[in-house]
Amino acid sequence: MKKLWMFAAIALAVLTFTTGSVFAEDTLSKIQKRGVLRIGTDPGYMPFELINRKGEVIGFDIDMAKMMAKAMKVKLEIVSTAWDGIIPALVTDKFDIIMGGMTVTQERNLSMNFSTPYILIGQSILLKKELAGKVKSYKDLNDPQYTVAGKIGTTGEIATKKLIDKAKYISFDTEQEGVMEVINGKIDAFIYDLPFNSIAANQKGQGKLVHLDQPFTKEPLAWGIRRSDPDFLNWLNNFMSQLKYDGKYDEIYNKWFKEDAWLKEIQ
Repeated sequence: MKKLWMFAAIALAVLTFTTGSVFAEDTLSKIQKRGVLRIGTDPGYMPFELINRKGEVIGFDIDMAKMMAKAMKVKLEIVSTAWDGIIPALVTDKFDIIMGGMTVTQERNLSMNFSTPYILIGQSILLKKELAGKVKSYKDLNDPQYTVAGKIGTTGEIATKKLIDKAKYISFDTEQEGVMEVINGKIDAFIYDLPFNSIAANQKGQGKLVHLDQPFTKEPLAWGIRRSDPDFLNWLNNFMSQLKYDGKYDEIYNKWFKEDAWLKEIQ
């Protein structure tokens, strides 16, 4: 009997050491107890998350976050975070989930888990107007005579360094910097996600730049959470399925990708 109790005590100690607690509380339980869902995002990625004239964060992801919080019966807290530090902030529990138009990559998946992707996008090119007709694809840009740019820490940066590696590359902290540098003729091209580039080209670039709108990568976007949290992951995937079954996903998608009424909130 003593040996049995000793074995049980050792097993308990090992479990406590490896998990931090015998009954470690999962994220979903913490959210319900706290009464607040905390999402991490980097406002500025139209139309997924952006700041309107009132200083409010709005967007495709934000509308889904509001519905998510409503389904959980909790309040929503938006934690604005710089993109290059958003994964460390998630890992250190600054918020519960990344909802920021994040592309699923194997490298990111090493330090976090992803939900089922909710949209498929790709990289496109905002091109200096003087190069119209001369540069027709990313392959034409792959030349030392050109200077191309992306946003630091993004898959656009990864794709550029991999597929346009012969061109001179520089990075910016924000998407807006990249767009304006193309418009001002300081760089030849800005590589970024198609949805953002389409809006930027229509909003700021008409007659000032060219949008090569045929994406040259395929990138699934998903929500990111901390590892070892199967209950939260299961809830998120079921939540997304329900949104699509109910038609709510299509409503939100059409609002941000097929309609442009929201542009009045930022102009």
